[in-house]
Amino acid sequence: MQAVNRSSSFKRALITIGSLAALAGALAAPGAMAQNSAQGQIVIPDDVKIFGNDNPNVRRATAVVNGDVITGTDVDQRLALIIAANKGKISEEEMKRLRLQVLRNLIDETLQIQEAKASEIDVSQAEIDQSYARVAAQNFNQNTSAMDAYLKRIGSSPASLKRQIRGELSWRALLQRNISPFINVSDDEVNEMLARLKAAKGTDEYRLGEIYLSATPDARQQVYQNASQIVDQLKQGGSFVAYARQYSQASTAAVGGDLGWIRLAQLPPELATVAREMEPGQLVGPIEVPGGFDILYLIDKRQVLTADPRDAILSLKQISISFPQGTTEAQAGQKAEAFANAIKAAKGCGDVDKVASGIGAQVVTNDQVKARDLPGPIQNAILQLSPGETMPPFGSVKDGVRILMLCGRDDPQQADQGPSFEQLQAQLEDDRINKRAQMYLRDLRRDAIIEYD
Repeated sequence: MQAVNRSSSFKRALITIGSLAALAGALAAPGAMAQNSAQGQIVIPDDVKIFGNDNPNVRRATAVVNGDVITGTDVDQRLALIIAANKGKISEEEMKRLRLQVLRNLIDETLQIQEAKASEIDVSQAEIDQSYARVAAQNFNQNTSAMDAYLKRIGSSPASLKRQIRGELSWRALLQRNISPFINVSDDEVNEMLARLKAAKGTDEYRLGEIYLSATPDARQQVYQNASQIVDQLKQGGSFVAYARQYSQASTAAVGGDLGWIRLAQLPPELATVAREMEPGQLVGPIEVPGGFDILYLIDKRQVLTADPRDAILSLKQISISFPQGTTEAQAGQKAEAFANAIKAAKGCGDVDKVASGIGAQVVTNDQVKARDLPGPIQNAILQLSPGETMPPFGSVKDGVRILMLCGRDDPQQADQGPSFEQLQAQLEDDRINKRAQMYLRDLRRDAIIEYD
């Protein structure tokens, strides 16, 4: 995981069953919830064959882990989840790398299940079925029958996802018994952290996603090329969370690469310099850091313990017109200008419905729009408006033209005082449990007997 070569202040997240909720991105994270990918501790021979068989009834061994078989069908069914999450837009070269990563994930999952069993920890089928039903209801708004049908349709299976859930529950129970009782965070440590947080009030905080790939000096160029290909896939619409879970060798892989809210001082200098110039939604990489390469994605930005204007609740009216088929760009431009002038003449939100009716425009009202949920350019512009003012028109010949009018704004209350003592203590405990869990899994990998077909 190269944790020794990187900032120890990176946020680490304990793997919990809550991570199953992240399956909402079309089940984008096969295998990742029950493990953390680690740097090269599992050696896969150059001549290993990943058997992908279209017939689910034909099962051939890809790897045997301490006597338990991982088949080509197992790999295919997990891989199908990633393919579905990326809408099938995965190159042949990318597919080969994904197969190897999925196999590594399944090996870790197998080791975790075996260790739980050896420790006489039993996860009942009823617990697994309950978690499976929760995923179906919370993330897909459907029952388990519909979930079963969806998984089969994309080439996966309910059994594959349920095995993943078994690994997650088994590992969590194992950590709760063998590690959690021996973790202690003192009151002084928590109070010191709270003091540092208050001292940082008003400074910038960044919520970053990362994909970290370790690289030895002789493999540097190859890893750089792999990282560049991942960046290309992401820019073409690939899921950052899915790629982080499958490729990242940082402990944050289990939570889709999410580093949480951090300050630039917590980052290695190479990353801090880049992050300072990033805007929310921007992707940058590969960036060379000690021990490998990083890909950064800026999820959001805020100021510590300070009310964020983007949390304001807006009351908006959207006025829109459409263009008849065959309208040219020039004609659309003229109509959009006339439309904007007409709406500009309206005397605030109380008058705009009447004006819109006179020109054949449609009006939609929404009193509960959070500013931060709007697209970046619109978000910034609308926060500068006073009630009754409008944004410039936007749209296209195909989709028509829209104008947003601000009717009211409820600014966020003064930011709270940050996490409570109990919340911060729990976070520090979780971080320490996760670090111990990483060491535990490394030991299991090191002692495992793995045969490849």
